[in-house]
Amino acid sequence: MKNILLGTFIVFSVTLCKPKKESEKIEKIVSETQIQLVKAPSSPPYLDSELNLSDINLTATDTSYLVDFNFDVKNYELGIITADANDRGIANSAKGQHIHLILDNEPYSAHYDPMAQKNLAKGQYVALAFLSRSYHESIKNKNSFILTTFDVESSKTFPYKFDKKGQHMFYSRPKGTYKGSDINNLLLDFFLINVTLGPDGNKVRATINDEVFLIDEWMPYYIQGLTPGILTIKLELIDADGILIEGPFNEVTRNVILSE
Repeated sequence: MKNILLGTFIVFSVTLCKPKKESEKIEKIVSETQIQLVKAPSSPPYLDSELNLSDINLTATDTSYLVDFNFDVKNYELGIITADANDRGIANSAKGQHIHLILDNEPYSAHYDPMAQKNLAKGQYVALAFLSRSYHESIKNKNSFILTTFDVESSKTFPYKFDKKGQHMFYSRPKGTYKGSDINNLLLDFFLINVTLGPDGNKVRATINDEVFLIDEWMPYYIQGLTPGILTIKLELIDADGILIEGPFNEVTRNVILSE
C-alpha cells in the first residue's frame, strides 16, 4: 500500500446574491416549449459542514490499482435522510446523505461512509468530492468540498491543462435513469470552483434537448415539463460575452433516461 502525494487544494469564493422568488423561471433564449428550468426551493444550508481528505492510499493489483480515499466529515451526518427530502418531490436516496466523488468530471459515485475505493489505471487524475444531501443536491460552502490532483504510478503528464487557480465547473445531476413521478422535477446541479455567476458576468449555459437557458446564480434547479425518452443536457461555463471559459471540464454533455 502506498500513500499518494496530493496536489494543492483549491479554495473558491462564494458571492451571496439577493434572494429571488422561488420557482422563478430561468431565462430561455429560444422559442417556447414545454421544458422549463426553475429554481429549486431552499434547502437546509449546513453552513458549518466540512469535508476534508485525510489521505489517498494506493494498492497495486495484477492489471490496475485500488485507490482508497479516506475522508474526514465534520458537522454533517452521512447515512441519514435530509430533513426536507419527503417534501421536495424529487429523486431521493434511501441510503441517506453522502459524498459525491468525481474523477476528471466523469459521472460521480456516491459514498455513504467517509471512505471510497476506486479501481484505476496508471495516470494522473483530478478528484472533486463534496457533501451531498440525500436527494443529491450539493452542499455549497467554502469547506464542503475537496479538490486535488493525484498520480497513480505514472510518469505521464496530464493529458489536458488543469490550472489550480482557474475557473472550473463540474457536472453533478441529473444522472442515470428516472422513472414515474421522478421525471416531474429533475434536479440540475453542478459545482463551481473559483467562479462567481451574475447577470452581467459569468453564466452557465444549459442546453436541454436543444432548449437553451442562461443561469446566472449558483444554486440547484429543477427541470420540468419532461416526457419519457432520452434527455440530453449540455452545460457550458461562459463569460459575460458568451465565450466558453478555458478549462478541461467547463463544457460537458450527458444523457439521462426518462421512463414511465
